[in-house]
Amino acid sequence: QYSFKEVFGTLVVQKELFDVVAKPLVEDLIRGKNGLLFTYGVTGSGKTHTMTGSPGDGGLLPRCLDMIFNSIGPFQAKRFVFKLDDKNGVDVQCEVDALLERQKRDAMPVPKTPSGKRQIDPEFADMINVHDHCKVEEVDEDNVYSVFVSYIEIYNNYIYDLLEEAPFDPIKPKWNNCNTPVRNGDFIPPQSKILREDQNHNMYVTGCTEVEVKSTEEAFEVFWRGQKKRRIANTQLNRESSRSHSVFIIKLAQAPLDADGDNVLQEKEQITLSQLSLVDLAGSERTNRTKAEGNRLREAGNINQSLMTLRTCIEVLRENQMYGTNKMVPYRDSKLTHLFKNYFDGEGKVRMIVCVNPKAEDYEESLQVMRFAEMTQEVEVARPVDRPLCGLTPGRRFRNQAFREELSRKLEMRGGPINGETEEQSVSEMFLQNLPPLPSCELLDVNDDQTLPKLIEVLEKRHKLRQMLSEEFAKNVLAFKTMLQEFDSSVVSKENYIQGKLSEKEKTIAGQKMELERLEKKIKTLEYKIEILEKTATIYEEDKRNLQQELESQSQKLQRQASDKRRLEARLQGMVAETTMKWEKECERRVAAKQLEMQNKLWVKDEKLKQLKAIVTEPKNEKPERPSRERDREKPVQRSVSPPPVPNAPPVRLRHRRSRSAGERWVDHKPPSNLPTETVMQPHVPHAITVAAASEKALAKCDKYMLTHQELASDGEIETKLIKGDVFKTRGGGQAVQFTEIETLKQESPTGRKRRSSPSNPDPPKDAADSEWTDVETRCSVAVEMRAGSALGPGYQHHAQPK
Repeated sequence: QYSFKEVFGTLVVQKELFDVVAKPLVEDLIRGKNGLLFTYGVTGSGKTHTMTGSPGDGGLLPRCLDMIFNSIGPFQAKRFVFKLDDKNGVDVQCEVDALLERQKRDAMPVPKTPSGKRQIDPEFADMINVHDHCKVEEVDEDNVYSVFVSYIEIYNNYIYDLLEEAPFDPIKPKWNNCNTPVRNGDFIPPQSKILREDQNHNMYVTGCTEVEVKSTEEAFEVFWRGQKKRRIANTQLNRESSRSHSVFIIKLAQAPLDADGDNVLQEKEQITLSQLSLVDLAGSERTNRTKAEGNRLREAGNINQSLMTLRTCIEVLRENQMYGTNKMVPYRDSKLTHLFKNYFDGEGKVRMIVCVNPKAEDYEESLQVMRFAEMTQEVEVARPVDRPLCGLTPGRRFRNQAFREELSRKLEMRGGPINGETEEQSVSEMFLQNLPPLPSCELLDVNDDQTLPKLIEVLEKRHKLRQMLSEEFAKNVLAFKTMLQEFDSSVVSKENYIQGKLSEKEKTIAGQKMELERLEKKIKTLEYKIEILEKTATIYEEDKRNLQQELESQSQKLQRQASDKRRLEARLQGMVAETTMKWEKECERRVAAKQLEMQNKLWVKDEKLKQLKAIVTEPKNEKPERPSRERDREKPVQRSVSPPPVPNAPPVRLRHRRSRSAGERWVDHKPPSNLPTETVMQPHVPHAITVAAASEKALAKCDKYMLTHQELASDGEIETKLIKGDVFKTRGGGQAVQFTEIETLKQESPTGRKRRSSPSNPDPPKDAADSEWTDVETRCSVAVEMRAGSALGPGYQHHAQPK
């Protein structure tokens, strides 16, 4: 559904449509305002019929002309009193110049302007035969009016003058666009016109023919003459389809009469020029329905393009009005929108008649037309138009006319003026006619005693009547003088009263002016103070921003210092704990070393005693065979079968170092490249997660980390290092390891020692050499060596390294 201000049915008559749509525009035209009326719709929807009408039922255009001339008919100026210039303006000239202009135009051999007294063309006589006698009420009777009409068309985005008289050369042949001779009846397009902008920023067509008309018949004859030149063509949808946009322009020039009410006021500033444009738009069409090709296809493309530009301009105006934007309206994209730019900018009232064809084939196009027409209702750009004020007394035309009628009546009563005497002579003659007539004064006889007495009697009567009239005249004069004196006194008193009032008003005005000056000075002072306060506020805001930035930087600096302090405290605490642990370990190591030293001494003594006892109790005939040194070197030493301590030796209670990892989970990282060691003592960490490669998932579950690293020592043995560290969470959500200490696990072969006891005899015998193997020191060297400071058992070393 679409909403419109007025919807007319299929049976509506032209008069009803005119009264609702066009009549307000004609009233505004006579009151000095501009107007624009155009018909819009798809092809074949009845736009031209609405604008022009049909025989017996005139359309909007003839009804507008009839209403204009019915309203201003008795107040029209003579021809050429108003004269249009070539810059969209109008000049006024006196009656003499207008008469000379008319005589000069009548003497020219060009076709004359159609006269209202000529026979009306029967072709359009029924269209303008309007009997409504519609007119505008309250027409300014002290103005004179003149009507000018012009007719143009916009074809393929070019403007042509339909009233231009193209010279015809019967000898030279005419050629069309196809380079073929023009057939009879073909139209020869005239020269295209140019759009310009006048000093009031209104658009107009330069060089356009503008004809002054004095009646409805004369104006419509001019229109019909241009209508015959308009481009129409036959399409699949319309037998007489308009191929161009036609614009019929009615200009109304009006100017006030002078103070006497006789002639036009010769002041160009007092002239008002209003304009009513009646536009018959070409219909939008789809080429797949009209089957257009060639020139018809080009014409359809230009028609649709110009209508699309009109729609775009309306949409931009609506968007600027509704959302407060300031987008540029693309008026110049089409001659149609460029010509009526001032109307869309608010220089006049705009009315649109949407013609809809009820055919089912036109349904989709009709929807587009109605959607656009509904949107245009939301655009309101009308602005008031100021009319010039002449400052003359209203009603001067009729007063002058009444004076002339009274003067002519009195002249007719007295038989006409004599020697140019004034009306006072006719009053004296009337006074003489009221006196008694004089008798005959001829004396034919000396004894005539009747003529003279009669004459004397008549003269005495006339003298008495004259004296009575003189006395009455004197009384009237005296009464008139008294009235004049009273009037003078009243005038003087009124003048004095008015002068007093004027002086009071002047004092009031002077006081108000002083008050205004004081307020203006106060306003200037306040503006200056406001400016100073604004500058001060700007400075304070800048200082506030700087202080805020400095405060933020200082707070960030304090936060950094606090974090550095916390890190330093944590580091110092770690160093203190590490130093404390280090000294604890050192003390434990020294105590363990002393214990081991004493235990070793005791164990060595026991071993010596055992060896001595074995030597003493050993039979003489059995001599153990001493293995050769070469075989000892070739034979690998089985580390797993190292001689254990003697069972009957007192057990040594070793003090194991307490680990800080008690109760904590470890990540035991053992790379797959490590070799297994067959030692008795193996590293064992309870509650550990054994992995072949470190992963974030494993580190996230534990808070301790241990890496088992193997390398080849300088003596060819495998050295195992246990690298331990603490697991921390990083700010990014990851895990980091801080290494704290390294434990070294090293295995040594006892055959590598070459310590031997010094022999007492430098040249021992062979059997003594064979029994040398049984020496206590040599045999004791086979035993497991325990290094001092080890808390992990035989064959292991422990070294703690700080962070």
